[in-house]
Amino acid sequence: MTNSDGAVLADELNPGVRDVLDKRYGHLLPGMADTVIDMAYGRFYGRPGLDMKSRYIATIAALSAMGAQTEPQLRINIEAGLKSGLSETEIAETIWQMALYGGLPAAINALNTLCAICSES
Repeated sequence: MTNSDGAVLADELNPGVRDVLDKRYGHLLPGMADTVIDMAYGRFYGRPGLDMKSRYIATIAALSAMGAQTEPQLRINIEAGLKSGLSETEIAETIWQMALYGGLPAAINALNTLCAICSES
């Protein structure tokens, strides 16, 4: 996948993400937004071998197990996972499975993020 393909996929999955990254970090790290778009969307999410729902399950699981410090990234990926067709139950079960590996506090924090997103919609 090329850099422009990564940008197209980023706009499909998380509209406006490049602008958000550039506004927040561009003054500190010029080009960072393009690097994130190229790496995350062009080189990882755009790879063949897994469908998008499976990629979001894996991402949500990893972020959930890492704990509360990943809440902003978890929020973005739960929202994108819902857009990709994951159900609230699939996401909740993915998070709960991580209680075994990341601990109950991490899973509860992740479930709180899911609940907040679902109550906003």
